[in-house]
Amino acid sequence: MTAPAPAPTCSALSATDEPLPGTAAHVTGWLCLEHPGAWGRDVLGGEVLGPELSAELERRTEAAGVRLLLIRRPGRATAPPARRTVLIGRSDPSGAWCERLEVADPAALLDLDLELPASAPGVGRPVTDPVTLVCAHGKRDQCCAVLGRPIAAELSARFGDSVWECSHTGGHRFAPSMILLPTGYTYGRLGARQSVEAVLAAGRGEVQLEGLRGRSCWDSAGQVAEIAVREQVSASASDLTVDESGALPVVRHRDGRAWVVELSRTELQARPPSCGAASKAVVALVAESVRPLAA
Repeated sequence: MTAPAPAPTCSALSATDEPLPGTAAHVTGWLCLEHPGAWGRDVLGGEVLGPELSAELERRTEAAGVRLLLIRRPGRATAPPARRTVLIGRSDPSGAWCERLEVADPAALLDLDLELPASAPGVGRPVTDPVTLVCAHGKRDQCCAVLGRPIAAELSARFGDSVWECSHTGGHRFAPSMILLPTGYTYGRLGARQSVEAVLAAGRGEVQLEGLRGRSCWDSAGQVAEIAVREQVSASASDLTVDESGALPVVRHRDGRAWVVELSRTELQARPPSCGAASKAVVALVAESVRPLAA
């Protein structure tokens, strides 16, 4: 008897018709803690950091709109070092920054102010080169491990210690998923060559459009709107902001130009959000038009 064909992975199903713009996690900033060992399924489930510290960190990060990630060097897992690297950063273009420090105990994270100011607070050393985080959280979804780890290894060989494997970033079905700090620009479905090019562009202050899911400081509509404008206008990473206060997002350039972006919602065929999960309806946001506003 012929064995049944394996079910398509969630990333393979998504790649057939689901657009990437608007799918980045919506957070104001990032808090990353080095943990080389096993991550478990939920980083704040108590398995890694213990129930009390996990609960307090979850409360504080949710209140501040900050995403907590566990990070480790690409490759074979090792024992936790005596002092662990911590990355903290803000992704809003009004003041994007990233700092790096070391802690002996994860509980020291509670000493950090997560209400991230527009200027770097000086709690650690400033990070000037782009930090690359590649999701490799196999306990959450097989696509992240199978597709993410080779990309992290390739990038590490090119960019060294600025590259980390990271825990769940949101959106297994867009694996391999990559976040660049401090900007928070998030990418999906990139091969090794395109991933290298995205990091090189970030180092020049530019934004690669291929594979771009969005900038994390905007909501889904704002992410779609910014990408739609970038497809028409040359702009650096810090040139564009999104005004999300009205019925439609307005994208503004620092030189005074502005565009209103009209969006539509498209319901796609139901699909599993991760491998093995039950299928759910998917609604994609699509930019229908980009209209310049009078100065």
